[in-house]
Amino acid sequence: MAWNEWEQLKAEASKQHTTTMRLNRLPPEPGGGGDSLQGDLAVNQKDLATVGDAAYSLHQELDRVSGHARGASQKAGSGLTRQGFALGAALDHVASRWMDQVQTLLDATAHISHHLDYTKGAHAGDEVHISGILSSISALDDGFDERKGS
Repeated sequence: MAWNEWEQLKAEASKQHTTTMRLNRLPPEPGGGGDSLQGDLAVNQKDLATVGDAAYSLHQELDRVSGHARGASQKAGSGLTRQGFALGAALDHVASRWMDQVQTLLDATAHISHHLDYTKGAHAGDEVHISGILSSISALDDGFDERKGS
């Protein structure tokens, strides 16, 4: 957005002299969503477990096989360097960068796996908390119904 566009928008907004807040939002979806009581978030423990297990398996396999590539590259780089080829140092550099990238991927897959384990536990705790609140509300409703003579 250019500066003059910004200034024009500010001038138009100040002409409206409105002090109310306006939020941008999506229009309500037909048949649900929007302002209905049904929310959009659905968490399936089985799905979380599947993703977490896949992240853990990827972490384990990547950790196992990445060392082979590093070892072979370093061995080849050392051999080339000993024979006087400048390519040896370049290959050592590539092997070093490879391990930096592999470590980043290992950290990311471990983070995903651990986070999903945490999420699973947190949702279970939320479920217990919400159930407790709803049962308390139900008890209050029963008390009000008794008072009204219903």
